[in-house]
Amino acid sequence: MSDPTSITTTAKPRVVICIGDIHGYLAKLQNLWSNLQSVINPEDFSSALVIFLGDYCDRGPDTKKVIDFLINLPSSYPNQKHVFLSGNHDLAFAAFLGVLPEPGNGASFKEGWKEYEVNEEREGWYKGVGYENMHLQGRMWAGTTKDRFDSKGIEFMGSVYDAEPTFESYGVPHGSADLMKVVPDEHMKFLADLVWIHEVENVCIESEEGMKHCKLIAVHAGLEEGTNVEEQLKFLRAKDTRLPKVEALSGRKSVWNIPKISVSDALQELTEKPTIVVSGHHGKLHVEGLRLIIDEGGGLENNPVAAIVLPSMELVRDTDNLTK
Repeated sequence: MSDPTSITTTAKPRVVICIGDIHGYLAKLQNLWSNLQSVINPEDFSSALVIFLGDYCDRGPDTKKVIDFLINLPSSYPNQKHVFLSGNHDLAFAAFLGVLPEPGNGASFKEGWKEYEVNEEREGWYKGVGYENMHLQGRMWAGTTKDRFDSKGIEFMGSVYDAEPTFESYGVPHGSADLMKVVPDEHMKFLADLVWIHEVENVCIESEEGMKHCKLIAVHAGLEEGTNVEEQLKFLRAKDTRLPKVEALSGRKSVWNIPKISVSDALQELTEKPTIVVSGHHGKLHVEGLRLIIDEGGGLENNPVAAIVLPSMELVRDTDNLTK
């Protein structure tokens, strides 16, 4: 039996493009898309798997137009496969609009408030129309924080999620329940259909040893260390909304590395079968082994939006000065 990580010469591997957090910046998205077209062979580009790593809204001024752009991709590039992951910002946007899956088992979203209610006054959780059984993140997203600056000294835009520009992109003031009326149905469907995880069984990357065949797991922030990986995957595949905070979409240090499964588990460590874990979210560009974090922008106006192209592992930015 051949080594699954050996060099492949019989079939050309499919190009996989992983695009980092966009955060409402249409021009950056358009420039990045153009640059990807410039650096990737046209045939490969037209048939690529394109994985958007989440956080399409907030901070930048053009959330509405960004979602329009994304919605139109499948018809504009019918031979590509497009995967749209949910980021923590998108989950919160969807929560406010009421398009998250119900928690099930007789549970209500309201039950998730209690764990974090000590922060309610400071974060100014939304208390307007429809709040009574709203997922916690929706209330936080549309609220008005009393803090002026975040932990990095950056001024908040309306809420702790910096959601004010998203409201304004739809023509309503921050925190207004009118947003629920003016978001188009196709945008509602886009947000409702976002996946929390995407898994690909065979993705190739170029390495010093040749072309390596790997599994790929794409999730906005990452997988938790110290928690059963198979349980996490099951939870994420199901979009289980019973928890008020989804660590795989919003965690930091706890999801930075590729986790291992304990010896007592029936499964092996993820690292025994080469597994790429690709995320955005962290406001950093970090490529170490098979852990790929592609969020150079962090939603900041002067930072680039980046993508990584597999199998070449080439990084492409919206700011790259490329000519066809």
